[in-house]
Amino acid sequence: MMDMTPFEQGESEVRGYCRAYPTVFATASNARQVDEDGKSYIDFFAGAGVLNFGHNNPRMKRAMIEFLESDGIAHSLDTYTTTKRHFIQRFREVVLEPRGMDHRMQFMGPTGTNAVEAALKLARLVTGRHHVAAFSHGFHGMTLGALAATANDAFRRWAGVPLEHVVRLPNESSPGGGLAALEAYGAALRDPSSGQLPPAAFLVEAIQAEGGVHVASREWLHAVQALAREVGALFIIDDIQAACGRTGSYFSFDGMGLDPDIITLAKGLGGYGTPIAMNLNKPEVDAHWAPGAHTGTFRGQGLSFVAGAVALDYFTDDALMDEVRHKGAVMRERLESIAAAHGRDWEVRGRGMMQALDVRDGALAKELQRLCFEGGMLFGPCGTNGQVIKLIPPLTIPEDDLVQGLDVLEQAIVSVGVPA
Repeated sequence: MMDMTPFEQGESEVRGYCRAYPTVFATASNARQVDEDGKSYIDFFAGAGVLNFGHNNPRMKRAMIEFLESDGIAHSLDTYTTTKRHFIQRFREVVLEPRGMDHRMQFMGPTGTNAVEAALKLARLVTGRHHVAAFSHGFHGMTLGALAATANDAFRRWAGVPLEHVVRLPNESSPGGGLAALEAYGAALRDPSSGQLPPAAFLVEAIQAEGGVHVASREWLHAVQALAREVGALFIIDDIQAACGRTGSYFSFDGMGLDPDIITLAKGLGGYGTPIAMNLNKPEVDAHWAPGAHTGTFRGQGLSFVAGAVALDYFTDDALMDEVRHKGAVMRERLESIAAAHGRDWEVRGRGMMQALDVRDGALAKELQRLCFEGGMLFGPCGTNGQVIKLIPPLTIPEDDLVQGLDVLEQAIVSVGVPA
C-alpha cells in the first residue's frame, strides 16, 4: 500500500495534478512513468509540455552527469560561464541564424510566467504605455502581470486583487473573433473620439495550449502583427508550450513569415525538465533595458544550459521533426476516427504532436482522465470548463506506446457509454 500520508498531511491544499493521478511515481524513462507498485503509465502529459525529449533523456543525462562531476557552475545569477556561452552560441547557430533572426536572449526567473512578466515590462518600458491587448482563452501564467493577460476566470479570481491594464480581444476562433474583430478594434484606435488608446503590446499565442488548443491562422496572426505595427505597439508571441519542436518545427509559427518583437520561451527549452525561461528580444527593443532593470536569482542555471544545448542537437537535421510530423498525423487521424465514431459534435484541433479532442463536456473529460489513469495513460484536460482532451506526449515516444495510449483513450470513451 502506497504511503501518501506525508503529502496529505504536509503539503499545501493547492496541490492539483496529484489529485488526478493518485499514485506515487518512482521512475520514468522516455514516455513512461512507473509508480511504487510497478505499474507503468504512458505519459501523454509530459510535464505540461516540459518533457518534449522524454523523461531522463539519455543524451542529456550523460552531459549533465559529466557537468556535475567536473564541478561545473550550477548557479551563476547572470555572470558569464562556459556553459551559458555554449548554450548562447548553439542557440544562435541552430535556431536564430537559419531564420535570419538577430534577437537578444534574455534569461529571467525560471518559469514561463517570469518570461511573460519580463516581456510585458519591456513593452511598457519601450512604448510608455500601460495597457496590453490579450486574447480570450489565452493563458500566460499565474503571477499577477501575466495573470492579468490570462483569460481563465477561475485563475483570475484566485488572484485576490484587481487584474488591470489589459484589453481583452476575442481570439480568432472565439465568438465575435476573426479578422472583423481586429478591424473593428483597429478602427477604434484610429478614431480619436473612441475612448480607446493604443496598447503597449499585442500578446498572442499562435496555438493556445492551455486555452483549448486553438490554432491561429497565418492570415489572422499577420493581421495582429500589422495592427501592432500600425499603432506602435510591440508584437509578442507567447510560445512557451508550443515551441521547441512540439508542432514539427522549432517555433509554432515557423513558415508563417511573422516577425515578432519578443518571443517568450520556457518549458521544453531546458530539455531535461530542469527549469529555464528565456525571451528573444529584437535588439532595438532590448536596448531599452538598463543593466539590472529586471533581475532574478535563477536567471538560467547550469544544468538547464547543459541539457538545453543537447536538446538543440535534435534540430541540426530533420530526423526528429520528421518523426513529429508523422506521429502527429497518426494522432490526428486516430482522434478524427474517434470523433466520427463517438463524438456527435466533437472537434479535433492541433498541429504536430499537440493534438486535442474537444468533447464539449468538462465532466466527461474529467471522467475520461480518471479512466485513462486507471488504464495506464496520463493526460491533462484543458480549455473552457476543462472539456478538451489535450495530448502532448514526448516527441520521442515510441510509436507502439503512442498507439497503445490512444487505444486506452478510446477504450475509456467506450466504457463511459458514449455511443459508437
